[in-house]
Amino acid sequence: MARRYVLEDQVGHLLRRAHQRATQIFLETFEDAGLTPTQWAALARLGEAGAASQNHLGRLTAMDPATVQGVVQRLEKRGLVDREPDPDDRRRTRLKLSAAGAELVAKHTADGALVTARTLEPLTDEEAETFLALLRKLA
Repeated sequence: MARRYVLEDQVGHLLRRAHQRATQIFLETFEDAGLTPTQWAALARLGEAGAASQNHLGRLTAMDPATVQGVVQRLEKRGLVDREPDPDDRRRTRLKLSAAGAELVAKHTADGALVTARTLEPLTDEEAETFLALLRKLA
């Protein structure tokens, strides 16, 4: 006998609901920064990497080329990201945090960790650790 399909038991449905929860927590936490999760991911990665080509930044943040292009354009427009010549390839430019971008990243890095903590709040520490390990495996 075939198992009955129950939407609430399906992985895609549950992941989407968990993502909605995480996104809402992110938007509440970063409200004064006026950033989207993808914009924050780009800024945080540039904060870690120092500088990266747009293509490389897309790979570092798991964004497709069209998405990372739009994210970078919005960040440049806000003065949070600058372009500089790539010292290894004059045909290419690298993205780096502007002074304002670096200040924003420094100010909100703890908020990024808070989003994770608030998202995982319903779980015990052991459950959260297991959940994150399983998500990494799926990703």
